[in-house]
Amino acid sequence: MPAPRTVLLTGAAGGLGTLMREPLPAYGYELRLLDVRPIEGEPDAITADLSDRAALREAVRGVDAIIHLAGISLESSFDKILASNIEGTYNLYEAAREEGVGRVVFASSNHAVGYTPRPQGDTPLDPSVLIPVDTPHRPDTFYGLSKSFGEDLAQLYWDKHGLETVSVRIGSCFPEPSSVRMLSIWMSPADGARLLHAALTAEDVRHTIVYGSSANTRLWWDLSTARALGYEPQDDSEPYAEKLIAEQGELQPGVEAHAHLGGHFVNDPPIWPY
Repeated sequence: MPAPRTVLLTGAAGGLGTLMREPLPAYGYELRLLDVRPIEGEPDAITADLSDRAALREAVRGVDAIIHLAGISLESSFDKILASNIEGTYNLYEAAREEGVGRVVFASSNHAVGYTPRPQGDTPLDPSVLIPVDTPHRPDTFYGLSKSFGEDLAQLYWDKHGLETVSVRIGSCFPEPSSVRMLSIWMSPADGARLLHAALTAEDVRHTIVYGSSANTRLWWDLSTARALGYEPQDDSEPYAEKLIAEQGELQPGVEAHAHLGGHFVNDPPIWPY
């Protein structure tokens, strides 16, 4: 598809949104920012809740694509997850459909398949043991359940309305990894911008699910569908491995949080503070 020019970035004040606001314009995008709270230093940003369908329709009007990062990013009560991540994502897709937006990049999560057993064995891993993109949904939380819903909603809107989506099952996007588990699922901010750019510009994506991480030596999942979009990750978490393992120890298969892709989300998930 032609490179999008104006892109709506929802959740622009959040952790990932903040990391992406700086590198994405270098790819030629004009970002229209939206968040539920004001964004410091961005007077033109749109302040709106995902429940406000009129505001969402106004926000998407005239954009070429949407990067949807907004919503609750940790575990919470089902009622809060329902309102923000499920109904809110539906509202955004309806606004996109009504305004004729052709593509959404949806921030899914590894927690949509969090109860999937993590790969075992030595690193670097044999590609034959990597977790495939077509692994069945196995959410580890209501949060993960909402991301499974978002992927299915994206499929419906492609099949029914021709609205394309790349659903990115994001691992952990931070300036550097902070845990041994994160060595396998870390995505550097620079690689995050590379992946979003590929997802915005690849041809004929229909509904494509990809895993979002850097080219980590200890990688747990298959990046082939992301690479098929044109994504070429440049970073690797391995330079951080020695220090993190010395501090925290290796992952142990007999520990529930270590045995699954979702980590501690399966037994002691962090709770959304709001």
